[in-house]
Amino acid sequence: MKQFKNFKAVYEKPRGKRFILLTKNIVPGKKVYDEPLIKDKGIEYREWNPNRSKLAAALMKGINDIHIKENDYILYLGAASGTTASHLSDIIGNKGFIYAVDFSPRVVRDLVFVAENRKNIAPILADASKPETYYKNISNVDVIYQDIAQREQADIFLGNFKFLKNNGTAILCVKARSVDIAKKPKQIFKEMRERLEKETKIIDYKELGPFEKDHAIFICKKK
Repeated sequence: MKQFKNFKAVYEKPRGKRFILLTKNIVPGKKVYDEPLIKDKGIEYREWNPNRSKLAAALMKGINDIHIKENDYILYLGAASGTTASHLSDIIGNKGFIYAVDFSPRVVRDLVFVAENRKNIAPILADASKPETYYKNISNVDVIYQDIAQREQADIFLGNFKFLKNNGTAILCVKARSVDIAKKPKQIFKEMRERLEKETKIIDYKELGPFEKDHAIFICKKK
């Protein structure tokens, strides 16, 4: 198995003329979303599908660095049923931790099942637009990762910066059609950049098509 570029906890394996992404499974034998498990030299890896995860799509599109590493603490806003969260769980290892926030009881129930095997994930049933409702359960984090299909995505993102360490990284997945279905995605992304630049330092950006149509990802630091 070969390390993927400079990402220490992400791997690649040839498949035909292309390659697939993988993370090392910290819970050997356990799947999360029916992803293939691949063994190599006694180590088990999980295939990371870029059509199911915006972060994997960003890696495939050539993002320079996701700034997520072993032992990091992550606040995941919009964790859904745990597809991407489970791969982040692999990357940060058992000494890292993910506060996985979602407001849907149904998907948080799925997250609870994922967290039964992955002790570095804590599901939190809460509305990410109201951080005051869960701030007592969150410590300062190295990374904020947001993937929320709501109109006020930027407001929610910036409203949670209070949890980010001064040298931390914040990653925003923008769903253009959730912001304004009448505008072209590129216009949405331009407006989002202008908004974020007022309060953060943008260090990387990628549009995620064809893996995730009408989506983009921003990686930011505090000013």
